[in-house]
Amino acid sequence: MVSKLYIREEADLETNRLTKDEIFKWCSIPKEELQNQEGLKVKMEVRRDKAAVMTELGHMMADEVIEHNRLGIPTKWVLPAGPTEEYDIFVERVNSERISLKNLWIFHMDEFLDWEGRPLPVADTYESLEGTMNACFYERIDAELNVPEKQRIWPRINDIDYPDELCEKLGGIDTVWAGIGATGLVAFNEAPRSYCYRLTVEEYAKGKTRIVELNDDSLIAMSQRSFGCCLDRIPPKAITLGFKIMLSAKRCIYMVATGSWKQTVCRILLFSEPTVEYPVTIIPKYVPDVTLYTTDETIDHPMSHETKGW
Repeated sequence: MVSKLYIREEADLETNRLTKDEIFKWCSIPKEELQNQEGLKVKMEVRRDKAAVMTELGHMMADEVIEHNRLGIPTKWVLPAGPTEEYDIFVERVNSERISLKNLWIFHMDEFLDWEGRPLPVADTYESLEGTMNACFYERIDAELNVPEKQRIWPRINDIDYPDELCEKLGGIDTVWAGIGATGLVAFNEAPRSYCYRLTVEEYAKGKTRIVELNDDSLIAMSQRSFGCCLDRIPPKAITLGFKIMLSAKRCIYMVATGSWKQTVCRILLFSEPTVEYPVTIIPKYVPDVTLYTTDETIDHPMSHETKGW
């Protein structure tokens, strides 16, 4: 009996579950004091609003491609289908400055699946992230500059190992451009919610492309943000890149500018040791250059202010 209890405690340590006291402490720090705190896990860049953040990131994306083209080397990205505002600036610069994307490889983070785990029609931009990216990214770029179709890598259920194999062949990723969820998801790498198995941080970090059933909190968040909380509008399953691909990156840019919805997870990202409870905290352990780009509102927290009642 003693041996079993010991093993269970070791498992808890390996998953690094957070305590309420830790989270409350991090959330109570005034935003003006965050940069001066010791032991921050990522760098932080704060801008006045979402437009400022996304404009800067769009320019950063264009600048990276220009520099790699100058050096004659490929650019290898992981990209999300949201947020998308940064793509407005990127696409405008590509077309106006005639920036070739012929040597750009894009690993798309994820794609929705229906309740049976089958793909949805690409033409439906509400239920297909590939359709979303076609509309807001690829179809807006001049044909002679555009990313070759063979270099637009989507996770597919009929060739699930291809993204991982290709990433290894290409020598890893240059930049992961990532939004994050309120519960710390990156792509659809969510916190495991089953009581039937545990994953250590190390096991989670080796995760490959896979099919997942989405957690209820993710379904609620996406339906609230885009569809008036119509839960039936969000597909219940997805195929997602795992962390193995993302942790091959030289840098990761977290793009978080949605205000109060992400205030707590930003504090956890800044201070927490890696934990599968909040997968976003795992990337800084393995990727050498990680920066959180956020807004004044998003990095603030109501628990850092004196409050009286509701």
